[in-house]
Amino acid sequence: MRRRDFITLFGVVAAWPLAARAQQKRAVPVVGVLSSRSSTVDMPLVAIVREGLKEAGFVDGQNVALDYHGAEGQYDRLATLAADLVRQQVALIVAIGGDQPALAAKAATATIPIVFVSGNDAIQSGLVTSLNRPGDNITGVASFIAQIEAKRLELLRQLRPHATSMAVLVNPGLPQAEIQVRDVQTAARGIGQEITIINARSIREINAAFATLAQMRTEALLVTTDPLFFTRATQLVVLSARHAIPTLYSRREFAVAGGLVSYGPNAYDDYRVVGGYAARILKGEKPGDLPIQQSAKFELVINLSTATALNLEIPDKLLAIADEVIE
Repeated sequence: MRRRDFITLFGVVAAWPLAARAQQKRAVPVVGVLSSRSSTVDMPLVAIVREGLKEAGFVDGQNVALDYHGAEGQYDRLATLAADLVRQQVALIVAIGGDQPALAAKAATATIPIVFVSGNDAIQSGLVTSLNRPGDNITGVASFIAQIEAKRLELLRQLRPHATSMAVLVNPGLPQAEIQVRDVQTAARGIGQEITIINARSIREINAAFATLAQMRTEALLVTTDPLFFTRATQLVVLSARHAIPTLYSRREFAVAGGLVSYGPNAYDDYRVVGGYAARILKGEKPGDLPIQQSAKFELVINLSTATALNLEIPDKLLAIADEVIE
């Protein structure tokens, strides 16, 4: 055998394991995670999705790979991030952090399966036309979290029954903001409670909002459901404590971080469903045949340590119905 032929043959043989490994790596399905929030906030939730996948036999880093893309609360980045996932030809997109990621993914692809967690009515948001048979390439979980702002206001009223200065923090950049404001204003009129709407769409505006709340001597605050606010949970909790404003939030994570009270769906249940649905689709089921699941459990969490720091006594009737009390 001539030296040149030997070198050529050796090069082919030597390169084969690398090519084989590359092919094997490409064969592992990639699940793109598209979020309006940040990885710092989302990793515990992504871990629940990963757990759901694992239960069905898909282990991240072995026979499936999760690729996270977060918009850091900047909704205008979602279209670009969704397009990036489509260009990567991911096997599936998990859209979390409100309706916007799911809508961006749906606009970017009509073929790649999408599994979402929506905080609204998925039909009203335009994600699907039917809950039982969503059709096309999309399915997921609808928590209707944005539709319970009225319930949160009622809870806040029970917490502060004699408050005359009550405010509601809203991100006007959220497409559903008008609906949130309408619902909470309707609820306020129904219980005879005057409220002030305070807008904030950035970190700086959140700080300015609390300066305004302090000047108003606000006695109670409702923070509406919004991915930006979830991303800035620590900032909101710290500012509420600094200005001694009893505040009610949308997710348990706020209360765990030191917020006074939260009321919202059980995130663990919702994201576990997403992981399970993702696994079923990877095994061959069509997303359009999987019905939209609805959050079955909403939980009230009260942080007694924060109540003590605020010199606030929690009414017995709220303690009696609380799902969790943090000492």
